[in-house]
Amino acid sequence: MSTPATGGPLEGIRVIDLSRAMAGPYATLMLADAGADVVKVERPDKGDDTRSWGPPFVGDGDERESVYFLSVNRNKRSVTLDLKDEGDLGVLRQLIAGADVVVENFRPGVMDRLGLGEDELLATHPRLVGLSITGFGSSGPDGSRPGFDQIVQGEGGLMSLTGPVGGPPTKVGVPIADILAGMFGAFGVLAALQERERTDRGQWVRTSLLGGMIAIHTFQGTRWLLAGEVPEPDGNRHPLIAPYGAFEVADGQVNIAVGSQSLWRRFAPLVEVDPDDERFATNGDRVERVDELERAMAPALEREDADTWIERLAEAGVPAGKVRSLDEVYDLPQVAQQGLIHSVAHPTLGDLRLPGSAVTFGAGDRELRPPPRLGEHSDELRAELRESGDPGP
Repeated sequence: MSTPATGGPLEGIRVIDLSRAMAGPYATLMLADAGADVVKVERPDKGDDTRSWGPPFVGDGDERESVYFLSVNRNKRSVTLDLKDEGDLGVLRQLIAGADVVVENFRPGVMDRLGLGEDELLATHPRLVGLSITGFGSSGPDGSRPGFDQIVQGEGGLMSLTGPVGGPPTKVGVPIADILAGMFGAFGVLAALQERERTDRGQWVRTSLLGGMIAIHTFQGTRWLLAGEVPEPDGNRHPLIAPYGAFEVADGQVNIAVGSQSLWRRFAPLVEVDPDDERFATNGDRVERVDELERAMAPALEREDADTWIERLAEAGVPAGKVRSLDEVYDLPQVAQQGLIHSVAHPTLGDLRLPGSAVTFGAGDRELRPPPRLGEHSDELRAELRESGDPGP
């Protein structure tokens, strides 16, 4: 019998994960990486929807796994349960009775129909923390709408801010609405667990993909709410700072961030622009004349390659960096040194290299578990239930 991965600040916390796809699994990935014992409940026939999302897949035949699934399910245990079967539903109730946290991203009403709604669970397990992630919120005129990532990127305005100057609106290259909902959900769970330490009572936490979109609008949202400006796509430019963006050099692109007047005075001579030129004297001037400014900078920038510019800008103290492809990123010594690639030994796929956690903890490294095969831990979890007399958190 295997054991949950050990170590981390959430060691001893049991999470029952009823979610699938990306938003819920990303929340439980964060909890698992922090040491929680995450039990992933999957359908017996095909499991999490993402197990079939591909290509690409890794492995062959019955052993193949989707790289999408593998990306967000490490450090979890998988049990298969048919929630339409009363016996399996009883097993789930037993798992919840011994858990600290339940995570789900069903459409509103599904948990109630299963007899596992918020009121029922908190009445019988008052210290339980629940997390519900929905597309548009658990109530309101759009509460019942399904919330797929790109749908909400569009409905939540993010696509209207993203893309080349003048449009068209463009989605972000990762499922950012899902990921942010997961991150906010994990934050909510941790806050609720901390409050439980004071009050000895749990609670239900709710977040949504739409909520995540609104939360990250930040200054773009206040441009409309406070200044009455409707932001449009700015390509690789910053809408409020110039020069700030991706610039063509002899062999590619370099991001340059001239975020203050002192940086401007150091940067301008490098691109053969007079820092006192009245057209570009202040940041406001530069933003208003950004096309003219970039034309003035271009000849100098395009004469040298990226490495030369990175070195030259570093010497001047001007923030800059290359625009890299992912194969270049994962070869960077800094990525390796920071432990941003997790290596795990999968029982059928061999050694896997996975994108790592952005957070490390002072206690040091902890054991990492590979993403589970479908139902891999069903027998051991049922055995734990038979052996345990734990009535719940």
